[in-house]
Amino acid sequence: VQLQASGGGLVQAGDSLRLSCAVSGRTLRTIGVGWFRQAPGKEREFVAGFKRSGDSIKYADAVKGRFTISGDNAKNTVYLQMNSLKSEDTAVYYCAASGTLITSTIHTMGAYHYWGQGTEVTVSS
Repeated sequence: VQLQASGGGLVQAGDSLRLSCAVSGRTLRTIGVGWFRQAPGKEREFVAGFKRSGDSIKYADAVKGRFTISGDNAKNTVYLQMNSLKSEDTAVYYCAASGTLITSTIHTMGAYHYWGQGTEVTVSS
């Protein structure tokens, strides 16, 4: 499985941005996908994710109500729509996938076996 993240950039606080994660090697119907982020000097943290076929979507409390994760089965691509961005959303964002996700592990970094390269998001205040 290979994942290619894109869509990062420099935006102002309050703006929106959509990240994309193109998945190859497995279809979205057979894997779970998650987004994680790592801010400078901080540990990587969970942002949003779902089990295969978009089941059991979960969000980190910090992004709930502002971010939306979705999948396009035809394009085999997962999106992270980020609205009302804040300076604390500044980070490198990574997408990851796993063929064995269960509901209780969607937020767990160690449950993901495949990782894409990061895409950097910078939110200026």
